[in-house]
Amino acid sequence: MAGANLKRPLQIATLVHATITPGALMLAAAFLTYEPLLFLGAAGLLATGVVLFVGATALALFWISAAKPTVLGLKVALIGLSVTAFSGLLMAASLGGAFDLQALRLTDLHLGWGFMVWGCTVLAAVAYVVIPMFQLTPAYPVWFERRFALAVLGTVSLWTIADLFDWATISAWLAMAVVVSGAVFSVVTLKLLRHSKRAKRDASHHFWTVAMVSAFAACAVWLGSRFIGSGGFGDWQGWPLLFGAVLLFGGFISVIIGMLYKIVPFLVWLHLQNQGGSRVLAPNVKKVLPQARIDRQMLAHFVACALLLFSVFWPTWFVYPAGLALIIANGWLLRNLLYATAIYRSHLSAIKAAIGNPGGHPS
Repeated sequence: MAGANLKRPLQIATLVHATITPGALMLAAAFLTYEPLLFLGAAGLLATGVVLFVGATALALFWISAAKPTVLGLKVALIGLSVTAFSGLLMAASLGGAFDLQALRLTDLHLGWGFMVWGCTVLAAVAYVVIPMFQLTPAYPVWFERRFALAVLGTVSLWTIADLFDWATISAWLAMAVVVSGAVFSVVTLKLLRHSKRAKRDASHHFWTVAMVSAFAACAVWLGSRFIGSGGFGDWQGWPLLFGAVLLFGGFISVIIGMLYKIVPFLVWLHLQNQGGSRVLAPNVKKVLPQARIDRQMLAHFVACALLLFSVFWPTWFVYPAGLALIIANGWLLRNLLYATAIYRSHLSAIKAAIGNPGGHPS
């Protein structure tokens, strides 16, 4: 997408997953038990994985011109990921007893850099390409593509400075500007999706739509907590949970799943096409992951998101059903990805058999 070549991608991916996966599990266990050693262990593993990924990606992107909005957005997002990870690691180390920090202030900055400079910027950078390509929509407005990433980076940077120097009024206005910029991205994307020329809206379209509605709703929740003050929404202790559930599960995870359903079948087809040439034809992209499988998992994901929202308001009734629904939805996603993997391996075996028997038929 950016034209960058990542050196040794398989080795990098293996090492990154080998560190961040146990690191994430250890961090979850640390929050459940508040065991200091778990926080320190999680910080070490996650730091290793993030440094590997950021270093390899930065080297790949360094020589690529930032003239294209997608490349610029990816570079800015990499900065956002670095700051998000660094602040998160500082908090984990602090909870582990390594040193004392102002946790609440660092949490706000961690959220700001993670939500906007990393999350929304990388999402926008990808959307500039995939929304018009896959959903047959008009392109994003030129003014938005050229200015969004740098505007977000600049605003969050100024907000960070204002917050560190205790400039409360300036910090509050800049924080509001950060959240509003996320809402603007959601509205612009939803407007484009409404003008899709696809005859039939597929699962990817639904995932993106739900994600953008969720992102806008999360921004509204945050703004509501700031402007509906004493005795109102801002005093409700559950609003951070509502914000996180809507943004993470309804927003980011919906987009990730939707993109997986576009990327994985295409990569399976591409690799098999390159391996088989004219001797063994690659399966149609739609046969790698049948639409019926995708639609069922999509429904399970949306049900899980709805139950998760209900659990914020009525935890006694819905927290366990929501947890079970999330397990089912993500287990279903794993099943679909394994199905695509099985299709790949089956056709790869046929290709090897055909190449091993020139002039013959694949077994």
